[in-house]
Amino acid sequence: MTDSYTPQRMDAARSSDDTHAVRDVRIDGLRAEASEAVDYSASTLRAVSQRYRQAYADELMRWQSLRDELDSLERGRPDPGARLRSVPNLAFAGGEDARRDIGADAAAAAAEHLAEEARVRALRSEVESLGRELGLQQTELAKIEIALRNVESTQVFLERADSTLAGDGPEALPTDVQMRVVEAQESERSRLAQEVHDGPAQVLSNAIFQVEYIERVIDTDQRTARTELRFLRDLLRRELGSVRTFISQLRPPVLDEMGLDGAIADVIGRVTALSGLAIGSDLEAPAERLTEAQQTVVLRVLQEALQNVRKHGAASAVTVASAIDGGDWVLTVRDDGRGFDVGAVAARGRRNFGLQFMRERAELIGARFEVHSRPDGGTLVRLAIPVGAEETS
Repeated sequence: MTDSYTPQRMDAARSSDDTHAVRDVRIDGLRAEASEAVDYSASTLRAVSQRYRQAYADELMRWQSLRDELDSLERGRPDPGARLRSVPNLAFAGGEDARRDIGADAAAAAAEHLAEEARVRALRSEVESLGRELGLQQTELAKIEIALRNVESTQVFLERADSTLAGDGPEALPTDVQMRVVEAQESERSRLAQEVHDGPAQVLSNAIFQVEYIERVIDTDQRTARTELRFLRDLLRRELGSVRTFISQLRPPVLDEMGLDGAIADVIGRVTALSGLAIGSDLEAPAERLTEAQQTVVLRVLQEALQNVRKHGAASAVTVASAIDGGDWVLTVRDDGRGFDVGAVAARGRRNFGLQFMRERAELIGARFEVHSRPDGGTLVRLAIPVGAEETS
């Protein structure tokens, strides 16, 4: 019987183990290098974001200071003829010397008025220019913060060890689907961030300026102050409704309360009340064929489609329908509005957040999303969710 543990075989086994160990160390090193690179990117972006935010705050303070100075100048600017009217008219009583004095005084008053006007114009131009620059800086800051959130999401993606995002179990998602989930989450955050920036953030910024103005006039002009307070109250009440809308977009409680068909009817009723559109419905597909996630996507796509019709469609009639078509649960939203050239929009690379939002939502549940439209020919939005053929007993 031959001994299998010869020195040669033992050396070969050790060599093989060493090779595997070196390979494992190299792979582990690359993984660590990838994590370090992402961590470094996140740290750098975080530092840049903080410095950018501080620089923006400094510029905002300078703009507010210039705005206060301009307001003070415009409020305290005297009537250009006041100084002349305050000087006694000695033209006839004092002879030539008096007339020279009055002429010199008038010239000085005119020169002072022109200098004051020039200063006000220059200051107003600087305030307007800096205000525009601040708007651009605010947009750039929002972009940096969105980029930071993307990198932070990548950190989480690399570090997570559960089998829902990474692993070799049967429930593991394919890598492209994993990244699509992360991208869709960030896209949704980006969309909400833009809406919050254009809505509540802008209103709150205006409200701050409004309060500052009220503080300046409340002691001298109480009537104006009261008027401004009423305006501010109405503004904040309206915006409270917008904030509640944003909150409801994060989770649709109406699905739990009313079911999918009831939620669709609720959305239709709200859009009808806001726009006066004639919206008909023909809901034939059973909601129980869909999962909770699929029902949420149906509701979100419907909301976005009707919002697009309300804002851009110029339609007089809209039809919302659901049906079972083969193995698909299908939602359609059809309008008779102005329509658009789908191919031309795609060729120009034009970004449409509404269409992008609906398409990404559909992809996450494995559904097909289609838009059919032509100029002056209305638009059809179609969402097809695979549910399989219905079993019959």
